Amino acid sequence: MRSYSIQEINEVINGVIYGSTSQSITATEQLEKATTSEISFIGNKKYEKYWSTSNASIAVVNEDISIEPGENRAFIKVKNADLAMSQILALFAPPAPIFHNNIHKTATIDETAILGEGVKIGAGCYIGPKVEIGANTVIYPNVTILDECTIGRNTTIWSGTVVRERCHIGNECIIHPNATIGADGFGFRPCTEKGLVKIPQIGNVIIGNGVEIGANSCVDRGKFSSTILGDGCKIDNLVQIGHNSKLGKFCIMAGNSGLAGSVTLGNGVIIGGSASIKDHTIIGDGAIIGAGSGVTGDVPAGKTMLGYPAVEARDALKQWALLKQMVCGPKK
Repeated sequence: MRSYSIQEINEVINGVIYGSTSQSITATEQLEKATTSEISFIGNKKYEKYWSTSNASIAVVNEDISIEPGENRAFIKVKNADLAMSQILALFAPPAPIFHNNIHKTATIDETAILGEGVKIGAGCYIGPKVEIGANTVIYPNVTILDECTIGRNTTIWSGTVVRERCHIGNECIIHPNATIGADGFGFRPCTEKGLVKIPQIGNVIIGNGVEIGANSCVDRGKFSSTILGDGCKIDNLVQIGHNSKLGKFCIMAGNSGLAGSVTLGNGVIIGGSASIKDHTIIGDGAIIGAGSGVTGDVPAGKTMLGYPAVEARDALKQWALLKQMVCGPKK
């Protein structure tokens, strides 16, 4: 079991220690559940009230905290408790699943595939013709990577993922279980003779460096050219990204949100959970789309949008206040 003193933990996060404790720390836990040997954190002043009933000996806290740690307890004050806690969680993270052999004997790897140094491929994987996989990338069991794909170095692809032909994934990406990269875009047109005619989807998907894609999410290939995810994008579970969409750098999409075809997101756009974006919409740099919103038109850079259909946040809040007043009557 790993064990750290408060001084050893502070060497990692470079905070300021208030109070003192001799208690060694063996794990992390939320305030309400923590024991004396576990470290917790307070990332917002509204959670200060839970400290008095918590058994944690140490908490990582923001600099603006207004309470004292108490006897044989201590705080480590930092500028951002959430970021500091991410560093501490890394200290206690359990090891990744074990590979007894770098290439499992049941993996099927085409003779034309090129594997970099230190690549690991688990049981039941299929690696197709002319696939290239960069150094130290890990492919967990039952992953399918089809013809002419490229995967960068230090990338992790978890079990059940399918990467369709001619798609490209960058360096240091994480693709979580059962994600699908490069499925056909949703393209059909009415036809008097056949009802609906499928439009061939002959493009691909290009994913930048440092991208993370959650479990059961889908990134569809372009009808022509590419669906593109820029460097550093973070995609939650159960997200749909339609064909020919283009995401700038460091975009965030929360669970159950979706982009229809040919949507363009600028850099640093945030899409809340269950939000939906109409096809051919452009959302500017730094815009925020609130959870459950439905965007039907272009959004300027830096705007926050709420509602269904989505309008500027301040207008949405006014509308909701008026609606509440109509239903419930004015405040007394």
